[in-house]
Amino acid sequence: MRKTMTVLAALMTIGLWCSPRPAWAQQESREGSTGSEKVPTQSKESGEAKAKGVQPYRLDFSVNELEDGKKINTRHYSMNLTEGDNNEIKIGTRVPVATTPPPTTQFQYMDVGTRIFSRLTRHGDEIQLNVDSEISNIDTTGGLERGTTLVAPVVRQIKIEGSTLLAVGRPILIGSVDDPNSKKQFQLEVTVTKLK
Repeated sequence: MRKTMTVLAALMTIGLWCSPRPAWAQQESREGSTGSEKVPTQSKESGEAKAKGVQPYRLDFSVNELEDGKKINTRHYSMNLTEGDNNEIKIGTRVPVATTPPPTTQFQYMDVGTRIFSRLTRHGDEIQLNVDSEISNIDTTGGLERGTTLVAPVVRQIKIEGSTLLAVGRPILIGSVDDPNSKKQFQLEVTVTKLK
């Protein structure tokens, strides 16, 4: 008899614990709400953000070299980028530069080549494209060292920075510079394409 009472008490406790009444209470509180709760609003906003998604873009850069107004050379670089993110293209050579004379010559390394850094940021309803580019090369015709005298290398550099509103499907001129040593001009253009 004692065992039967203990089992019956345990079953009643489990039955009360697992009864559907808490579920009804939750349902009643939802039905009785005024609709000003933050939970539905947040889920609606997150649903809109999920529906909007992240927009990827492809940026096609062109470095144009012009002489007397005619294009004589173009180099192309591409990267993929999403809003709020940044990316960088870097291609070139690490050139050794002697910092002490022989016989115990020591070197430091200088990066020369092409570097293009881009960032997309949102300002209200518009997306802004920020570009920082640097193109450099080294004149090695004289060599890095002549006898016991160190010769500093000559580095030629073109640097173009700019920001503009994002325009899809047409070339955007980020900047152009004239070479002071020749009749050449260098331009940096970008064409932006939506990827999805």
